[in-house]
Amino acid sequence: MLLLFVVPSSPAADSTIAGFVKTVKGEACILREGQINPAVIGTKILIHDRLRTGLTGSLGMVFKDDTLMSLGPNSEVLINNFDFSPAESKMAIFTRMLKGTVVYLSGIIAKISPDAVRFETPVANIAVRGTRFAVEVEGDSQITCQ
Repeated sequence: MLLLFVVPSSPAADSTIAGFVKTVKGEACILREGQINPAVIGTKILIHDRLRTGLTGSLGMVFKDDTLMSLGPNSEVLINNFDFSPAESKMAIFTRMLKGTVVYLSGIIAKISPDAVRFETPVANIAVRGTRFAVEVEGDSQITCQ
């Protein structure tokens, strides 16, 4: 007899999910715990993921608070922290742009608690006081998903 056990997803496991991949074009991947995984529509984005695009790639993400982020070609962003627990008054989003281009559209966290949003680049920190911005971080290296 074959027994199947259904293990419900725990709230603690779901708390590491920051969002999901919404769009993918060309070469795009997620570096997670030393493994490179292709980015496909619907892939979960977790805290500490590195999101990468190749020379012809682009990647669109939607976070649990409705923040939208799009990476252009040859880009890399690290999701340092994400917490969206409004019932517990815990809200934070902290990303680090390592290279390339990104367009950012604020979600609920920035509207309710703008000080809880941090977006870092190698040369500056961006304070989110409006609803959207675009930033480019130049560099000579080529990003790949190999």
